[in-house]
Amino acid sequence: MTPLVVGQLLSPEYSLGLVALSFLISFAGSLVALICAGRMVGADGKPNLAVVACAAVALGGIGIWSMHFIGMLAYRLPVGISYNVPLTVVSLVAAILISGIALYLAGGRSKFSKPGWLAGSLLAGLGVCVMHYMGMFAMNMRASMDFDLNIVGLSVAIAITAAGAALWLAFNLRRLSHKVAAAAVMGVAVCTMHYVGMSAANMICTAAAPTDALAIGGNYMGLSVFGTAGAVLIFIYWVITGTSMDAPAAARRVRTS
Repeated sequence: MTPLVVGQLLSPEYSLGLVALSFLISFAGSLVALICAGRMVGADGKPNLAVVACAAVALGGIGIWSMHFIGMLAYRLPVGISYNVPLTVVSLVAAILISGIALYLAGGRSKFSKPGWLAGSLLAGLGVCVMHYMGMFAMNMRASMDFDLNIVGLSVAIAITAAGAALWLAFNLRRLSHKVAAAAVMGVAVCTMHYVGMSAANMICTAAAPTDALAIGGNYMGLSVFGTAGAVLIFIYWVITGTSMDAPAAARRVRTS
């Protein structure tokens, strides 16, 4: 193996298996979020905040953040990489909160709102970018990052466009087959933003990585994140479909009492 030199430009490689998993989890998270979106407003016209929270976790926590983190783990350099835990956790919480607010603005108050959709799209797109680059700065390694601002700008434009498409699809599709196709498109869009954003960074070898006692890493972390995210999605789907099945029965009991 050729020894690295300080100041050397590092050439990244990707684990194609983890890249595929990153798309799969983004697709699954997007699909569950689309299913949740159709149940966010009750028959009385009021938002069901529990369903809004489930949609936010599915879209922001799974479809976006888990995709992002697995994609980060797929990124390989000739130096070791670990991740700062506090920054990683903050990026996860930010993705969930921003997704929840964007979903509520677009259609959680009574019906789909065009002004709310535009505001939510801008908020979500910029929020995804903040989450993405925060996650990149959480990388602890023997390298520094130098960003190409043109590519950064392109990633921001992709993120806002993808967020707008995701929110529109969430509240304007009814058929399951359409939601599956839309989730695939959303998965491609989220992955495109991520990998374009990653390509904006040039990694320059430095003498030593900063000491970070709160860093995590490991060869099996990608599979661990995928498995955990998958379990959360299954639980959300079970809760949402169970709630929707119980609602008509509860309404009938109210009418007959």
